[in-house]
Amino acid sequence: MAPVLAQGRPKWLPLAAFLPLLTIPIYLFQGLWALAAALPLLALPCALLLFFFRDPNRQIGEGVVSPADGRVLEVRKEGGRIHISIYMGPLDVHVNRSPVEGIITEIRHIEGGHRLAFSKDSPLNERVVWTIESPFGVVELVQIAGAFARRIVPYRKEGERVLKGERIGLIRFGSRVDLSVPDLPCLSLSVKKGERVWAATTTLLEVGEC
Repeated sequence: MAPVLAQGRPKWLPLAAFLPLLTIPIYLFQGLWALAAALPLLALPCALLLFFFRDPNRQIGEGVVSPADGRVLEVRKEGGRIHISIYMGPLDVHVNRSPVEGIITEIRHIEGGHRLAFSKDSPLNERVVWTIESPFGVVELVQIAGAFARRIVPYRKEGERVLKGERIGLIRFGSRVDLSVPDLPCLSLSVKKGERVWAATTTLLEVGEC
């Protein structure tokens, strides 16, 4: 299926498609040379906005899948849990997906700052914390706003069942997603720091016999 625009995109985004129409008065009043100069300047913002808010369909991977597109910032085991952080760059898809199947038991919005998403202080940024009761126990997913991503848009509600790979929310203009999963004997890491991952498709944790 063809990619679609993300739910939760700015309401004014469709207006960007009409920016090239501004070339008509430019051509009428300034001539062909002005049109040639203005067309790239008007078409580029339109193309970038549509690109930023794309929402392609994905094939669901095996095991515990990545909740976000981006690059793995950190992988560690601590306190009986596995922690994985993913940095979403400005050119990544900004729609986040559930890494597991389960029941959403809590969605908590926490006010905070807007530091760079890859900085050590980014966990203090504005964020939305998702708690999912899954076959592996309690899974926690945190959407963290960055310096430019000033809004997080949840798609789901508390009490809903979510399937693995389903869309759960959007962080506008890139940021960071942290995932915390119980460190069970049946779960084994399949990614490491610095690797590129894709939401719903990349397997973060392989599942053996529990």
